[in-house]
Amino acid sequence: MANSGEKEQDQKEKIKHLSKELRAVQKNLVEQFYTDPLTRLPNLYKLRHDLEEISDFTLIIANIDNFKLLNDFYGFVVGDFILESFAKSLKTELQDVSVYRMAGDEFAILLHERMSFYLLKNYLTYLSKQLTHLKYAYAQTEIYVDCTLSSSASFSHSDIFSKVSMALKYAKREQLKFWIFEDTMNFSQEYESNLKYATKVRKAIMDFSGIVPYFQPIIDNTTDEIVKFEALSRLVDEEGVIHSPHNFIPIAKMIKVYDKITMAIIDKSFKVFETHPFDFSINLSFEDIINEEIYDFIIRKLRDSDMGHRVTFELLESERVNDFDKVMHFFNEIKRYGAKVAIDDFGSGFSNFSYIIKLNPDFIKIDGSLIKDIDKDKNAQIVVETIVDFSKKMGIKTVAEFVHSSTVLSTVKQLGIDYSQGYFIDMPSPQIAL
Repeated sequence: MANSGEKEQDQKEKIKHLSKELRAVQKNLVEQFYTDPLTRLPNLYKLRHDLEEISDFTLIIANIDNFKLLNDFYGFVVGDFILESFAKSLKTELQDVSVYRMAGDEFAILLHERMSFYLLKNYLTYLSKQLTHLKYAYAQTEIYVDCTLSSSASFSHSDIFSKVSMALKYAKREQLKFWIFEDTMNFSQEYESNLKYATKVRKAIMDFSGIVPYFQPIIDNTTDEIVKFEALSRLVDEEGVIHSPHNFIPIAKMIKVYDKITMAIIDKSFKVFETHPFDFSINLSFEDIINEEIYDFIIRKLRDSDMGHRVTFELLESERVNDFDKVMHFFNEIKRYGAKVAIDDFGSGFSNFSYIIKLNPDFIKIDGSLIKDIDKDKNAQIVVETIVDFSKKMGIKTVAEFVHSSTVLSTVKQLGIDYSQGYFIDMPSPQIAL
């Protein structure tokens, strides 16, 4: 009987030990589930759990500025170092509050009190100063990091993540150090508009009937005759309403169908000018040029038609060109078929003449911001004279955009610009208007 009692006691001890081990394993698993492995901060799951336990709180998001650029420039190892260092900065600066890593370059700060708008504004002003131009040393390199903050002063905590995220998006877009969501803000209207346009774009590209090129004539300033047309994209919705590119192109890029719009405009423009003798131009972005599907589509169009010598492809000067070799390869390939190249909106920002020398375009289209008041703006005249003089020496033809009056056209001609385009000459139209 004694042995039986001892065995029973041993089993109890083993069960007790196993239970203790199980609780330890369970605790460890819970900690792992709630902990970010890189920074060792509590993660988004822990934040959501903590928010369920409290009613009065203030949530702040801190997002590292330009982290993707830093990560791409320095590499993933340094990128991880920046995230770890920023996490330490937050913990050092915010010892009395809870700090979390939500995802990627985004961190959360949780205060266990509900702050009024004015207190929150003062707090974020202070915090943004503390988290500005943080210096981290990696090997022999000093890396400087800034962040953008956002929070909510809404009366309700419902949809708190959406509210704080909307405020962050606004702060990023407007390049502010921080922004606070308030109930009076109409961010929801912007999201509804995005959804509306996303639906319109998807329907328009289903059979491409809703994506329509409009053609604006360009005249020779010597003869006043129409010599070419520019194809401009328009979206015609189911109600027949015509939408300008600035309304739907950003949405098309967001929902990953922008390339379909580019190819539709190219295809329809080539078909229109099969029966018209004029030259024509089509706008391309750097994104279009590096897209293999669009590149192959353009080369096929040029190869299978005899219209290469009549088409010009326009690249925005303001477009960020990350790879000149790819752009030059594209330009060289299309020129083999007789196509020409134009730099659009030249002068809209910092006009880089070395950029022009490298790309060697056939045309420079001078931005409308310089042309619209050129009949009375002496400074604009000086800038345009410089562009025209440079272009003539380089053998590049010039086009004035936004010619909206007879006096502007007269000034443009006096300055020696070769071609003109704008509402004074004619509005864009779905038909070739002569």
